[in-house]
Amino acid sequence: MDNYEWTVCGYIFDPEKGDPDHGINPGNSFEKLPDSWVCPVCGVTKDKFRKIE
Repeated sequence: MDNYEWTVCGYIFDPEKGDPDHGINPGNSFEKLPDSWVCPVCGVTKDKFRKIE
């Protein structure tokens, strides 16, 4: 699974860690995150992420 970085604040979503504080369990891929999920740091939507190569 790939990591994704928010282009606004630099937060990195790591699927191995998930975002348990916001209901996203470890092992959940970025593609399977609900459209309503936002950055836990700055609140920006998923479309502002970029895949980290």
